[in-house]
Amino acid sequence: MSVAHTTFPAYSRARTESPTQPAVPKQSVCAEAAIASEVDIRSGLTEHLSRLWRYGLVLSHQRDVADDLVQATCVRALERADQFVAGTRLDRWLFSILHSIWLNEIRARRVRQGQGFVDAGETLTFDGARDTETHVMANQVLKQVNALPEAQRSAVFLAYVEGLSYREVAAILDVPIGTVMSRLAAARAKLSEAVSAGGFE
Repeated sequence: MSVAHTTFPAYSRARTESPTQPAVPKQSVCAEAAIASEVDIRSGLTEHLSRLWRYGLVLSHQRDVADDLVQATCVRALERADQFVAGTRLDRWLFSILHSIWLNEIRARRVRQGQGFVDAGETLTFDGARDTETHVMANQVLKQVNALPEAQRSAVFLAYVEGLSYREVAAILDVPIGTVMSRLAAARAKLSEAVSAGGFE
């Protein structure tokens, strides 16, 4: 008799437990999933630390604040490991956490911009995996990005330096995609003025 025509009268959808292997409690399954997520996040954090620090520097203009942002992001990511959806982009999730911390905690301290200021164009570095055109574009943008308003600065960095899509940028900044496009358009206009004025080498 073929398998296709075999009947299994003892099978019942209602009975999903094996007589020798009792069902695993849901709490145990959730705990194991959380542990797995934390392990994945720990391994991924090291890979993304430099990118998170660059974004923290673009937001704050200060090395020590960028350090604080990254540290707080790592702690919060591990605390909320169970909220990370497996199969999604870890970097986008981490950027969202960092941006949220910046808005809700760090910026609320009203840190003075002049203290510990560094030139992002001189400090930020890029990995060799990026092609030459993107590398040049990123360096040019960073020479003028500090002059942009914070909202435009964040959008420019995420879209043009990190290469995220408009939709991904919108998700990180928690704004409509149209707002991202408007901010980028305004930023491009200002950067074009800088080009015309000889602001790019």
